[in-house]
Formats: sequence, C-alpha cells, structure tokens
Amino acid sequence: MDSGMVSKIEKARRYAGEKDRVCFLQFAVTFRGDHDTYTVRYDHGLWQCGCHFFAQRGVCSHTMAMERILAGMLPEKGQ
Repeated sequence: MDSGMVSKIEKARRYAGEKDRVCFLQFAVTFRGDHDTYTVRYDHGLWQCGCHFFAQRGVCSHTMAMERILAGMLPEKGQ
C-alpha cells in the first residue's frame, strides 16, 4: 500500500472519531419496528415515516429513535 493511501486511512479514522464534522441534510433508512418495517426519511429538518402513528401525529417512535441515534449529527432546529 502506498504512503498516500496510508495517510488517507489514518485521516479517515480520525474523522470517524470526530462526529461533529458530519451534519446530515437528507437520508432515508428502513427501520424494523415491532410490527412492520418502515421507511423513515429526513429532509432538511423534516421527518417522514410510513407508520400509521406518524400519519396521525407527525412524530413516532421510529423518528424519535433516529433523532437519538443521530444526536449531534443533525442541524439544530431553527437554523
């Protein structure tokens, strides 16, 4: 392996430990809940989930779990 690649690998390891460098703007994931698998989406501060509870309330356990998983990696609300 060449020295350029070695330095990139080392840099990637350092970056991976500095999670404050990353801020998600958009993504979609599949979330296996207790009753079904749902698609959860995040788009510039707005959540969407395919579950019935989200359709009724605009929030659900799946989106709340994703907020906890990604704590510190999503833009602050109101920015």
